[in-house]
Amino acid sequence: MNWLARRSNLLRHLRRRTDRSRVDLPAPSSLDPATSPAPRVSVVIPALNEADNLPVVLGSIPADVFEILLVDGASTDGTIEVALGCRSDVRVVEQDAHGKGNALACGFAAATGDIIVMLDADGSANGAEIPRFVKALQDGADFAKGSRFVGGGGSADITPVRKAGNWLLSSLVNLLFRTRYTDLCYGYNAFWRRYLPRLELDCDGFEVETALNIRAARANLVVREVPSFEERRLYGRSHLHVVRDGFRIFKLILRERLAGTGSLTQVRRALADRLHGPGDR
Repeated sequence: MNWLARRSNLLRHLRRRTDRSRVDLPAPSSLDPATSPAPRVSVVIPALNEADNLPVVLGSIPADVFEILLVDGASTDGTIEVALGCRSDVRVVEQDAHGKGNALACGFAAATGDIIVMLDADGSANGAEIPRFVKALQDGADFAKGSRFVGGGGSADITPVRKAGNWLLSSLVNLLFRTRYTDLCYGYNAFWRRYLPRLELDCDGFEVETALNIRAARANLVVREVPSFEERRLYGRSHLHVVRDGFRIFKLILRERLAGTGSLTQVRRALADRLHGPGDR
């Protein structure tokens, strides 16, 4: 893609995102803190060959965030150079293994702010929404969880199959962990960094998002859902494999429940109790 075409597409996507700003979405130029001093915000962006998308992603992030950490998974398309060309304050962190979960773990370990925000590098998440997440945390939440399925949220990208799978997995987590999540498999989240040890991040793939949501609930953190709009990936192909990663998420849910109950029989009983009541197994 030549420079003029890339610049034209960048301007078009930025205009479209501005038009989508709605439901109390603050301007991207400021975090507009409700308290003083404002919390320092670390934005962690895992990236693998996302050079074409980064100008839009980085351009949407508020100028006054404390730090931006780009976790690079050995990209070969100039991802690092493009990132540094867009914003000189980007800190590059080299991923030490493979997968989105590992990339986030590397970024979280390097973050030094008070709040950590997870942001995808494919252009699907709008950095201008970051103040929403920060405000939810400032208002008392421990973990701010993005949702495409609450008022003000939405998606231009999710397919019927992915939506159905997300609903099924969300329902399973709600049954097993007594949560009320509307959107389990979504990667736009934020939390106070002091809670990182309680989240115990130890998975490598896309199931990391589910693990964080479950462990936040198991740690009795105050979780608040924040409306978020998911755009389509701008350029390139997604690294997500619906069937494979969906199965990994399902297995992770069962492992997490077994970790709290000790046996598969207890998992089945817990499901029966939630669905029918303790006396009707």
